[in-house]
Amino acid sequence: NKMPEFAEYLTAEQQDELRKIAQSITAPGKGILAADESIGSMGKRLEGIGVENTEENRRRYRELLFTANPGLNEHISGVIMFHETLYQKDENGKLFVDILK
Repeated sequence: NKMPEFAEYLTAEQQDELRKIAQSITAPGKGILAADESIGSMGKRLEGIGVENTEENRRRYRELLFTANPGLNEHISGVIMFHETLYQKDENGKLFVDILK
């Protein structure tokens, strides 16, 4: 019996790019930062320290998380983000996504 043949969905260039991304995410000695707290989960975290659950306070919390250690990128290979975080910026107007690159 012959194995079924499937259409190739990615070009060779796309396969190479995907392979490089996978290798960088799984780099030895690095981990993935899970920063995908929902609004409700973040509210519980903020409530525990007496801070109101507003978008600005969530943004400030994430800014602290992403910028407190200038060498963060040496220790993480990726960040899982909540949708809201993709559009948030630091106090200087730089997207968190760009800060983490």
